[in-house]
Amino acid sequence: MKQIYKYRFLIMRRAVQLSLLFLFLGGNVFGWHVLKGNYSSGLLFDTINLSDPYATLQILATGFIAGTDVLLGALSVLVLYGLIFGRMFCSWICPMNIITDSAIYGSKKLKLNNNLTFSRKTRYGVMVLGIVLSFFLATPAFELISPVAMLHRALIFGTGGAWAVIAGLFLFDFAVTLYGWCGHLCPIGAFYALIGRFAILKIRHEADRCTNCGKCFEVCHEEQVLSIINISSGFIKSGECSSCMRCIEACEDHALKLALRNPLRKDKTT
Repeated sequence: MKQIYKYRFLIMRRAVQLSLLFLFLGGNVFGWHVLKGNYSSGLLFDTINLSDPYATLQILATGFIAGTDVLLGALSVLVLYGLIFGRMFCSWICPMNIITDSAIYGSKKLKLNNNLTFSRKTRYGVMVLGIVLSFFLATPAFELISPVAMLHRALIFGTGGAWAVIAGLFLFDFAVTLYGWCGHLCPIGAFYALIGRFAILKIRHEADRCTNCGKCFEVCHEEQVLSIINISSGFIKSGECSSCMRCIEACEDHALKLALRNPLRKDKTT
């Protein structure tokens, strides 16, 4: 039970991610009426449209007019993550998170020397590039090569070529640079990071409890957001935090917790 509690959020995240894949499989292969489509455009209970806002921006950039259902679906997701959940899509929904986390776990266990370093801001450039290329190519550019879409197709439809791309990204995170895809290149994560800064569900740090043990830094995939640690109490406001809650699990001082932030209240945040 102690181990289960220690990894409670990790277990919950995997349960959510695998459940969504299972429901997509049921909807697309067996015709279940719970969840159909993919991570870019889905249909919940044959009624509620859910569209990836970044994919929708690419469609609009092509010059084509998106359907009302797509626009409303994108707006719903934008509001949901922008106002409440922030970048939680990356750690709780996206199936690529399972792949990259596995690569990082293996790399750390083997103590590999991942020497390549480059700016985490690169993902914002990739995000903009995806929209610009969509305009010039008249097709949603990133959706053509999206590892998220490839993994979805590979798992549900058995598309062979997609596995090579997934394996390549696994090796990139495993042997080249930690958090290479999710932390440095993924434009979807960049988009949710931009809108997630204003979400109300955030990790809160209590400085009076913190002993500066550094365990939160050891498990965090976006350690730059932890600059508040052992300095002052407040919310980790940065949109780049994906609220995976590994820091909460690792903190034996109980100095970190998930809480609702009052956007009208000013406090020291990162």
